[in-house]
Amino acid sequence: MTRRIILAGGGHAHLAVLADWAQRPFPETERWLVTSTRQTAYSGMLPGWLAGIYPAGELLIDLEPLARQAGARLILSDVTGLDAAARQLTLASGETLAFDLLSLATGGEIDTATFAALGDRLLPVRPVGAFMARWTHFLTAIAGSDAPRVVVVGGGAAGVELALAVATALARQFRQPQVALVTVERGFLAGHASAVRQRALAELAGRGVALHYGEAVGTRHGVLLTNGTGLAADCVIAATGSRAPRWLAASGLACNDQGFVAVGADLRSISHDAIFAAGDIINRADRPLERSGVHAVKAGPVLAANLRAAARAAPLKAYQPRGRTLYLLATGDRRAIGSWGGLMAAGRWVWWIKDWIDRHFVGRYTRPGEGGR
Repeated sequence: MTRRIILAGGGHAHLAVLADWAQRPFPETERWLVTSTRQTAYSGMLPGWLAGIYPAGELLIDLEPLARQAGARLILSDVTGLDAAARQLTLASGETLAFDLLSLATGGEIDTATFAALGDRLLPVRPVGAFMARWTHFLTAIAGSDAPRVVVVGGGAAGVELALAVATALARQFRQPQVALVTVERGFLAGHASAVRQRALAELAGRGVALHYGEAVGTRHGVLLTNGTGLAADCVIAATGSRAPRWLAASGLACNDQGFVAVGADLRSISHDAIFAAGDIINRADRPLERSGVHAVKAGPVLAANLRAAARAAPLKAYQPRGRTLYLLATGDRRAIGSWGGLMAAGRWVWWIKDWIDRHFVGRYTRPGEGGR
C-alpha cells in the first residue's frame, strides 16, 4: 500500500528530509512538499545580506530541484488549516490534501498586531523572502534622504544582528542615518552569557545604534515606548520572535498555552502519531528548548530518519540537543561574536567560522557536489 507523506513548509529541517529522500529510495510512498514560495532563504545569512556582504542568490535555496531529486511533488501554497483527526491539510487555494504522515515546518509568524498603525512602514522579518523584497524597495524609496530613521524591535540574537547590519548598510549610503534597537531589558540576548551581552552592547554603541528598553507599539510616525518615549521612524523592522500559526488552534493537535505544537523528543506530536513537527512551531513536552535555527538544522536528520521509521512502524530516534550550543552573532562588518557556554570570543576569525558554516549549509542544497549532500 502506497503511503502519502506530506512536508508542510520549506523550513530548514525539511531540507534535510528532502536530501534524505534524494539519497535513498523510499519505496511504497508518495511524497509531497507544500510551501508558500519556491525559494527559501537561509536566515543565518540575512544580516550579511543586509550589510551588503552577500548577494541575495547566496542565501536563497531553490526548492524545486530539491523536490524533483527527492521524487516529491511540489505545491506552492500557504497552509490555512489542518484536521489532525481526519488527516487532512487545507491550503490557501482551497484544496484539501489527505495524508498518511505529515511533517510541519512552516515556521512561526511575527505578531504585528501592536504595530498595525505603521502601515507600510512596518517590515516583519518573516517571511524572509518578503522582508528582503520590501527592504530593497525601502532603500530605493529613501534614496534622496540624508538621515533615514530605522527602528528594530526585538532584543534577541536576530534583532541585535539586524540592527548592526542595518547600521552598517545605511552608513555606507547616507550621511546621518539613525538606527535604534528597542527591547524589554530582560529580553536583551536572553540566555546568552553576560560577556556576550556586554560585547554586543559595545558593538551597538560603537556603531551608533541607540538602545531603548521597553515595550513598543506602532504609531503613524514610528513607535511609542511604555516609558512615554516616542521614536520617529521611516521603517520599523519587527524581529520580535515567533508566535504559532493561527490555524494550529483549530487543528486538534495538542499544543502548549502559546499554541505551539507539543512534541516529544522524537519530534512526533504527543497527541497524533501520524504528525511530526520541527523548527519554530514546536514546544518540546519533555524539556525546555529555545526556538533557534540551530535546533531546526540539527533536528533535520532525526526528522528524516523518523519519517522513514514511522512509515514502516519501526522505533523512532530522539533529538537530544548538545549540552552546549555554539552561537555566532554577526556584527555587520565581517566580524562576529561567538559563544560556547560561558566562553566568549569575538573578531574577524569568528566571522570566518560563521561564514564557512553558513556557506557550507547553503551549499549542501544548492551545489550538491560541493556541499556534500
